[in-house]
Amino acid sequence: QVQLVESGGGLVQAGGSLRLSCTASGRTFSNYGLGWFRQRPGKEREFVAAINWSGKSTSYADSVKGRFTIFRDNAKNTVALQMNSLKPEDTAVYYCVGSWCEGGSASFNAYGYWGQGTQVTVSS
Repeated sequence: QVQLVESGGGLVQAGGSLRLSCTASGRTFSNYGLGWFRQRPGKEREFVAAINWSGKSTSYADSVKGRFTIFRDNAKNTVALQMNSLKPEDTAVYYCVGSWCEGGSASFNAYGYWGQGTQVTVSS
């Protein structure tokens, strides 16, 4: 059974930082893309960041570009999201996702594996 387990969420003040981590089990993702999506209150799930299998190619939503960084450790089967300069509008449940493709994608449909999510709350 494939599992993606997120950690690192919490409450932070605007301007602060958090690092989300995701550990995968039941499947090796070293040849596949990984990413993060989020769901803000009252909104649909949206793309945040993605990384290809090697870690050499990344993509970001415009709303987080320059503030968030995604990186992975294939030896540990993990992916992380460093979030800096957080804003109240970043408040959301953040989901780790695993793809069945090599590349990192912004498409919801590219990901067949989803974590349970971790809550990030940014206070103003």
